[in-house]
Amino acid sequence: MINIKNLTFAYGKKNPVLQDFSLDFQRGNIYGLLGKNGTGKSTLLYLIMGLLHAQKGEVLVDGMSAKDRKPELMREMFLLPEEYDLPAVHLSDYVSAIAPFYPNFSMELMEKCLSCFDMSADVNLGSLSMGQKKKVYMCIALAANTPYLFMDEPTNGLDILSKSQFRKAIVTAMSPEKTIIVSTHQVHDVERVLDHVVIVDRNRVLLNQPLVENDGPVDLEKLFIETLTLNTLQ
Repeated sequence: MINIKNLTFAYGKKNPVLQDFSLDFQRGNIYGLLGKNGTGKSTLLYLIMGLLHAQKGEVLVDGMSAKDRKPELMREMFLLPEEYDLPAVHLSDYVSAIAPFYPNFSMELMEKCLSCFDMSADVNLGSLSMGQKKKVYMCIALAANTPYLFMDEPTNGLDILSKSQFRKAIVTAMSPEKTIIVSTHQVHDVERVLDHVVIVDRNRVLLNQPLVENDGPVDLEKLFIETLTLNTLQ
C-alpha cells in the first residue's frame, strides 16, 4: 500500500506543485492518474520512487519511507519515465545488468510481453527506433515483476497498433498482488485496462473511485471533463 500524507513539494522557490496533499493507493489495482498539465502527476511518481524529496509530509510504501530508498524497497518498485534512452547493447546484455536488482525478474514474462508487440528478445537496442525502444523498455519494466510499477505517459510516441498491443501486454503482466499506476493524458489508450481512476487538480483529489462498467465501457475523457467542470463550478 502507498500512503501519501500531507505532502508539500516545490521546485526551488516556485509555488508548490503539491501542497498538503494526501492520497492512498491500494494493492492489486491498475490506476489511471489523471490531471491537467502542471498538476504534479509526474512529480508524484518521482516522490513515490524517492527520486524527489518533499519539503513537508511523507510517502510510505508498505510502511517504508520512500525518501530513504532502502534496497529492500527499491527492488519492489519500477518507474517507466516518459523520456529515457537505452545503451547501444544487445537486449540480453542489458537485462543481465539490471535483472539482479529485481529478484522476481522474469525472462519468460519479458518474452511474453515482447510477443505482444510482435518483437523478439534477439535485438540490439542501438538499432531500434524510438518507438521500438519504448516497447522494449516497457517489456523490461513489466518483466521486472515488481509489486509496484509506475508508468508516465507510456503510450506517447506509439502508433495505433502498438497502443492496442500495449494494453495486451499490461493485461498479460498484471496479477492480483501488483499495483500499476499510469499517469497519462491519452485516456482512450488506457481506459479499457484501468480498474481505478484518480483525478487531481490544484492540490486536491477530485475523484478517487473504481471504474465500474455497469452501463457499458466508461468514457474516461467524458468523466475527466465532467469532474473538472463540476469542481470548477463549486
